[in-house]
Amino acid sequence: MDILKKLIIMVILLVFILPLKMYANEFRYSSMGDVNTLDPHAFDETMQLGYLGNIYDPLISRNNKLMQMEPALAVKWEMINKNTWRFYLRKNVKFHNGNKFNADDVVFSMERAAKSQVGYRVKGVSKFVAVDEYTVDMVSESSMPFLINNFFYLYIMDKEWCIENNTSDPGGVDSKGEAYADFNTNGTGAFKVIERTPNVKTVAVPNNDWWGEKRHNVSKAVFRPINSDPTRLAALLSGELDMMYPVPMQDIKRVKQSNNLDVLTGAENRSIFLGLDVGRDELLYSNIKGKNPFKDQRVRKAFYQAINIDAIIRTVMRGQAVPAKSAALSPSVSGYLHDIERHPYDINAAKSLLNEAGYPDGFDVTLDCPNDRYVNDEEVCQALVSMLGKININVTLNAQTKSKHFGQIGPGGGYNTSFALVGFGPGNFDGSSLQALLLNCRSTETGTWNFSNHCNPLLDEMFKLLVSETNSIIRDPIQKMVWTYMHNEIPYIPLHLQTLAWGVKNGVKLMIRADNVVSLNEVVIN
Repeated sequence: MDILKKLIIMVILLVFILPLKMYANEFRYSSMGDVNTLDPHAFDETMQLGYLGNIYDPLISRNNKLMQMEPALAVKWEMINKNTWRFYLRKNVKFHNGNKFNADDVVFSMERAAKSQVGYRVKGVSKFVAVDEYTVDMVSESSMPFLINNFFYLYIMDKEWCIENNTSDPGGVDSKGEAYADFNTNGTGAFKVIERTPNVKTVAVPNNDWWGEKRHNVSKAVFRPINSDPTRLAALLSGELDMMYPVPMQDIKRVKQSNNLDVLTGAENRSIFLGLDVGRDELLYSNIKGKNPFKDQRVRKAFYQAINIDAIIRTVMRGQAVPAKSAALSPSVSGYLHDIERHPYDINAAKSLLNEAGYPDGFDVTLDCPNDRYVNDEEVCQALVSMLGKININVTLNAQTKSKHFGQIGPGGGYNTSFALVGFGPGNFDGSSLQALLLNCRSTETGTWNFSNHCNPLLDEMFKLLVSETNSIIRDPIQKMVWTYMHNEIPYIPLHLQTLAWGVKNGVKLMIRADNVVSLNEVVIN
């Protein structure tokens, strides 16, 4: 009988008690949308790349407090001549499957990334060279002193693993999960994915062989996308979640009043804005045939002046935002125009501009909007529909999940939009990177997210000066000219700068970052 009792106790320990202890520090968290793919080069979106930063490592990282550059898979770097950056790699690093990290992986990953949505981050690099097992050169045709600023979200993959699994080429947000790397990972990061069910949950556990300094005590991290704000909030209030983001503006007070919850707030390095198709001869989604109203600056300015951004911030954002003055730029980004003001909200002026442009009765247009990417994004778009209606613009709202939204309006979807809401925040805090994405003429290297299809070759020439010049006395006036031009021409209409709000269970410590990224290595559960 004693032996039988001991066996029963052992079974209970193995089946129930030990697993509970193993995952005693399970971290359960949620946001509005899912990680669309696990391929680190497939989709250029901050939430996507932020999550994968826990799984994969870049050559150069940014610290959590001040977002300053620090070594990651590269321990140091230098310009050995005006056209060549040299990177000295970290030794004794292993991928999650045990494969050794070396220079071949870096060259492979950079060449792979160059063919993807994140390829603009290595724009201008003509070749990647493995000098030896732990040294890599990146050679460009012209001087690129700011190249390293783009490396934060440029992750390194295992060449051998990619080749073995037929995933040497990057997928995309519209690849429908057909690539092996969409569902599987093999990084060098602090965590590794052990379970992936799209739109349900993604589960990661610590990488005990990680090369970096472990600051967390998480035994298991379970991420669940919950699109509905009330459902996500209820999960936090009930204790089903340890953390959720964002907290709906109207619920911040409620969460703060809870005995076991708190709200972390901070400024985000992101501007929310609208893009108008100024390139096509006829809009895709409008009742105006044979011409494009958005080609007329007066029409674009009329849209701008019909938007009461203060009302949106007061009612939709519940005061948790500030008006954006410089489209696509936040005040923390170089190039931001501190000395300009928004074009004033003025319904009568907007109507007059439409009348001058030949549209006294307005016209119809479709507004594309995500409903699970930014704080109250669909509600903001609904407010815009109402406001533009006051100047006889009949707006049809097309709100959809972010994977469909970006897949439609971006390069993968052929920029299939006439009018759309997006948000951007540059990881390198330099306006030139946003110029490369949004303002430069579309090409295989730059202008990849220029869904307005605005093109001025002079801006492209100014961009070449910006990426080759280090002297701020020269760079600052160029940036000012670029963004002043954008302010006057209005291919994009600035809306607001979000305030971050994360709901956290008491006893859970983490760091709210300006890029709205959850770093699992900073999570401590008491």
